[in-house]
Amino acid sequence: MNSTHIRPRFRHLGLLLALPLTASTVRIIQTNSAGDNVHIIDPATNKVVGVINGIEVGHGAAVSPDGSRYYFSDEAESTLDVVDRKTLKVTRRIPLSGHPNNISIGKDGRRVYVGIAVAPGAVDVIDTISLEKVKSIPVKGPVHNTYVTPDGRYVVSGSIPSKVVTVIDSQTETPAWSLVMDLGIRPMAFATNPDGTTKWIFVQLTGFNGFAVIDFATRKEINRIKLPVLPSGKAPFLYGGNESHGMAVTSDERTLVVNSRLNSAVYSYSLPDLKFLGGVDVGLAPDWVTLTPDGKMAYVANAASNSVSVVDIRSMKEITRIPVGQVPKRNITAILP
Repeated sequence: MNSTHIRPRFRHLGLLLALPLTASTVRIIQTNSAGDNVHIIDPATNKVVGVINGIEVGHGAAVSPDGSRYYFSDEAESTLDVVDRKTLKVTRRIPLSGHPNNISIGKDGRRVYVGIAVAPGAVDVIDTISLEKVKSIPVKGPVHNTYVTPDGRYVVSGSIPSKVVTVIDSQTETPAWSLVMDLGIRPMAFATNPDGTTKWIFVQLTGFNGFAVIDFATRKEINRIKLPVLPSGKAPFLYGGNESHGMAVTSDERTLVVNSRLNSAVYSYSLPDLKFLGGVDVGLAPDWVTLTPDGKMAYVANAASNSVSVVDIRSMKEITRIPVGQVPKRNITAILP
């Protein structure tokens, strides 16, 4: 294929992945929802190489594009905590409009979007230059998670109580459209069109061990996939959390990785045909997953095992299990220049 026809963002990703670790370093950032610390994992060694202390009941995480800062939603303080990447110290706590859940960051790093998990529901907007909350975008219902679409044009929030997906224009910072579903909105992931715009939203739903597929253009649900049933002799994990929670798309957009808390397993599906590829047992109650930039490894937060499973996506085998803090949930992959 002629290189001029390669999508700009994938051309950039290919160059980034070709760089040695001396030029860019990858870290897995793991929050612990029942503790007061955050663990930093080096995927080259699968060892914990740093711990951030003083963030009680940390929820969502984000990293600035230049790698100088980490951001965490702090449930205990209802703040967005700013951490210096070199010292691993909290440098600022930004007050929010209410109790936060998950967060996301704009592609240019100028905004952090925080889901406010109390009624009437909002997405708080944090300016990363002034380090102040500059806006609260009203949405319908308390917000569970926020995401920035791969092209950076939209911020997507989901509400469990109102069962609403809200798509916000990132330029105007106002809602563009919304979709009411039949079940509460849990984690999401995205597939793109050849021009980089959003094609599908994958949505996990309350009480459903699987995921739905929303067509971004028509704003309608077009498919619903149920995860495999447990094999004979394996008991489901029935304590706390949603049946299916956490998923991610590989950088080549050929594979969707999906957690099942109920099954204590992780599954993979081919894209775009959503053919089942395989699964692997991990620790108890996998609650979130993040992938390495090359799309080869998945890091799965095992909430009821206080560990992170490292899964080879191609073979769907667990490579190792890394001890972390108490009830690990949200995690992200940070690329540090």
